Amino acid sequence: MSARAPVVPAGLDGIRTHLEEVYQDLHRHPELGLREHRTAGKVSEALRSFGYEVTGVGGTGVIGVLENGDGPTVMARADMDALPVREQTGLPYASTATVTAPDGTEQPVMHACGHDMHVTCLLGCARLLAEDRDTWRGTFVALFQPSEENGDGADAMIADGLTSRSPRPDVVLAQHVLPYPAGYVGTRPGPFLSAADSLRITVHGRGAHGSMPQAAVDPVVMAAMIVVRLQTVVSRELAATTPAVVTVGSIHAGTGPNVIPDSAVIELNVRTYDDATRRHVLDAITRIVRAECAASRSPEEPEIERTTSFPPTVNDEAATRRVAEAFAAHFGKDAHTIDLQTASEDMSEIPGAFGVPFTYWGIGCVDPARYAEAARKGTLDQDIPVNHSPAFAPLVQPTLDTGVRALTVAALAWLGT
Repeated sequence: MSARAPVVPAGLDGIRTHLEEVYQDLHRHPELGLREHRTAGKVSEALRSFGYEVTGVGGTGVIGVLENGDGPTVMARADMDALPVREQTGLPYASTATVTAPDGTEQPVMHACGHDMHVTCLLGCARLLAEDRDTWRGTFVALFQPSEENGDGADAMIADGLTSRSPRPDVVLAQHVLPYPAGYVGTRPGPFLSAADSLRITVHGRGAHGSMPQAAVDPVVMAAMIVVRLQTVVSRELAATTPAVVTVGSIHAGTGPNVIPDSAVIELNVRTYDDATRRHVLDAITRIVRAECAASRSPEEPEIERTTSFPPTVNDEAATRRVAEAFAAHFGKDAHTIDLQTASEDMSEIPGAFGVPFTYWGIGCVDPARYAEAARKGTLDQDIPVNHSPAFAPLVQPTLDTGVRALTVAALAWLGT
């Protein structure tokens, strides 16, 4: 079944202003992962007013269920958490929120990844379906997930009984704002978002006076050699057609210029798109680290710890094709096939827990004129703030309208009468 496109604009016109107010309120009041108490409260209150049965899950997660006769069950998911970033957008509704960090310092908080837009779009979709029940049959589940940025929100909901608290869906839907022109919608069958693994590597040496290197095993040199050698994993161990990224983001060693320390800590991040490549890259990192430590006469084996891990987001082919056809019918020339993205998500854990297919797509959020000018000059990377930037600010319209329509059209591709 394909979506009945005229239903969405007609219903959206009456709630647009309210949704814009909801979005700005959420943007002003960001909350970090597993602390989304205000956001969850607002979401729960709204869903109940629409007629949904509401259940909490995973601490601050929210499940909203609307049954409307016999038919398929569709789950749509939105993430709710913000980031520890100080906002620099200059918007009149910019966040000035702070929280107390574990070390006692004040930490700024900002919706720098667009999760406030995701929440608002799903609330809009949930309301449209609740107010126009003659156009669809089945069950719609609106799922609001905490702590996506930390990679533990989906697991928290699953551990708290998500699969028993929610009807089992036939398909799970999700979307994300990305730095493409507002109005753009992009689907991609198969691999879409990368797996992400962060590692902390500690290499051990033997400390000494800076003037007496012969008495030391220098972990700084050891770490430097490891960083250089890691650059060969992608460039020399993978085919040129196999996408992967290895980024060393942090090196810590020593306390002064004239002291060779006992150890050095390297922190790095890996992005891959399939399990075989993921295993190869992680195994190569372990091999290189151990070999360089052995070559440097390290007195101890290195410690290699995986600190965070996100699965790859691999869209179901049939579900994505169904949504892409519905988008083409509704959005016309604004419906596209999107490129591979190097961002990562934990959303796929949710359909995995239910054992059902899913599809995840992107929507644009950048002023189209600004995007076109940057593309013309070849300065997209310099002129267009991306997710997690302190200057990231989705253009409210038409981004909000597009996100609400996309979720509704996709849901009606299964539920539509």
